[in-house]
Amino acid sequence: MPEKSPLPDSPSWRVLAYFAAALLFFVLARLFLGGPDAAEISYSDFKQRIAAGQVAEVTLQEDRVVGRLLQAQAVGKDGRNSAWFSTRVPRMGDDELLKALEAANVQINVVAAPGWEQLAYGLPSLILLGLLVMAVWRTSRMAGGSLGGGTDLQRFLRSVVRTADRPQTTFADVAGQDNAKRDVEELVAYLREPARFERLGAQVPRGVLLMGPPGTGKTLLAKALAGEAAVPFFSISGSEFIEVFVGVGASRVRNLFEAAKKQAPAIVFIDELDAVGRTRGTGFGGGHDEREQTLNQILAEMDGFEPHEAVIVLAATNRPDVLDPALLRPGRFDRHVVLDLPDRKDREAILAVHARKVPLASDVDLANMAATTPGFSGADLRNLVNEAAILAAREAQQRVAHRHFVEARDKVILGSMRSLAIQPDERHRLAIHEAGHAVVAFFLPHADPLYKVSIIPRGRALGGTQQLPEYERHTLPEDYLRDRLAVMLGGRTAERLMLETVSSGADDDIRQATALARAMVARWGMSEAVGPVDLRDSEEHPFLGREIAQPRHFSESSAQAVDDGVRSLLNEAERRAGEVLNQHGGALERLVAALEAEEDLDRARLEQVLQAPVASAAPPARPQGIDPPRAA
Repeated sequence: MPEKSPLPDSPSWRVLAYFAAALLFFVLARLFLGGPDAAEISYSDFKQRIAAGQVAEVTLQEDRVVGRLLQAQAVGKDGRNSAWFSTRVPRMGDDELLKALEAANVQINVVAAPGWEQLAYGLPSLILLGLLVMAVWRTSRMAGGSLGGGTDLQRFLRSVVRTADRPQTTFADVAGQDNAKRDVEELVAYLREPARFERLGAQVPRGVLLMGPPGTGKTLLAKALAGEAAVPFFSISGSEFIEVFVGVGASRVRNLFEAAKKQAPAIVFIDELDAVGRTRGTGFGGGHDEREQTLNQILAEMDGFEPHEAVIVLAATNRPDVLDPALLRPGRFDRHVVLDLPDRKDREAILAVHARKVPLASDVDLANMAATTPGFSGADLRNLVNEAAILAAREAQQRVAHRHFVEARDKVILGSMRSLAIQPDERHRLAIHEAGHAVVAFFLPHADPLYKVSIIPRGRALGGTQQLPEYERHTLPEDYLRDRLAVMLGGRTAERLMLETVSSGADDDIRQATALARAMVARWGMSEAVGPVDLRDSEEHPFLGREIAQPRHFSESSAQAVDDGVRSLLNEAERRAGEVLNQHGGALERLVAALEAEEDLDRARLEQVLQAPVASAAPPARPQGIDPPRAA
């Protein structure tokens, strides 16, 4: 695509470069190659002009004389008009020459002959002049000049567009996300037949903002939309607009949208929009910040779409809370599509898509695997299938078996196995800690069912107790949350009960329990002392799963009430965990012995050790909105 020069005055840059180079070479020649262009005359003519009073000054350099006449006249063998002349003194010298020059009142200059000493003295200046010439030539080349035919600056200012082809991805390749696909399907009809909408005066949204946690398929959905409509797809990341030099981002935005308009109907996809679309006025550079200039150019380009330009802008972000309000108003990104983490049915469909090219053994049950991977995104599931295939290839197997999926799932959740030299007493304490979690979870009525307990070190954890809910929950009842607190503190309570001391192994348990108890008190009104008052000091991010600090808007007495309520909930949970462990001390001791002997117990083996009937062969799905299985 031919591009307009980013510097309108680039010819001026070329002229300046030529002039500077010529000037430098002229100075160089003047310094090292002699004086001005002088006409050669005979020595006799030179003496006659001295006698006639026509010579103003002379410069003596060994046997060479360069002089200047009072006024230009015809001199030299060719009779050209010049004020400068040169001649040579006879080798035997002329004693009368200096007397004649002094008598005619001629200014006499004497210079040394150029030699190696003078050349060495002028060499640094020569090198500096050469470097300056190279710098000027390079600047002219970057400005698009013809010295080297270069367009480096043009390429630098051009948008870093990954592809402008028609993707082969379709909605069939996007498993799950039925609601999101439904929201963007009407855009396909518009891109295929824009005239049908224009006849009725319908205006399809110019911008669609895809929001959701990382790995939920925002980029994949954008490519599928372009593939279904069979239109060019321009993709770029928001961070690629930003450079050190001011104006580069705005130039890339202009080039990107200009290319899309020329190939309309087309789709422009901006990934990680929050990198460039944050609220203006928050940068160090104020309104002249490079990021804000880029954002202003994006807003201007979206406003500049004409009705006949069938260009739709898609953007993806997992931080919609930081976007500038001007991006979200009607006429810009006025349609918001949320991509959620997949539920059990969608996880099974996603696993089936990623396992299409993987040879599976007969014992692989994707439905069971979907049930045991709660909280996994589409990218996580893809990674799970890939890890299972790698494990099978490492064992030189022809097919991927169920055990490969189980090992890959544990690796994704808990990390890789580690070989640590754990002392017997530390291993015994670890078994007691995990057994305490498991016993409390098994006998409390509202706790999630157990799935696996292990004392094998994985990742940063020395062991883990995994639970899976019975069904998908969209709200969390208070009795369920109180039982969950007791399970979190069950390991620490078991250590105190059997060893009469506690250890640092409960660090993460205490952190999670405190965060949950604070949410129950300050956000959900589950404390009678505090009541239904919003006293949170942070806001939970809707997609990233972490707290974002915000200014405190309540008094110190209210903060003290929250702390007291949190402490009360945690003390009660620890008391309930102790009651369960005291009541089922035999089950606790049996489970500790089994863990020390076998190290890893699945659901069926756990129920056998704890003397409870096996409920079902396949573990149930995890409820939406609850943290994934954790290492307690």
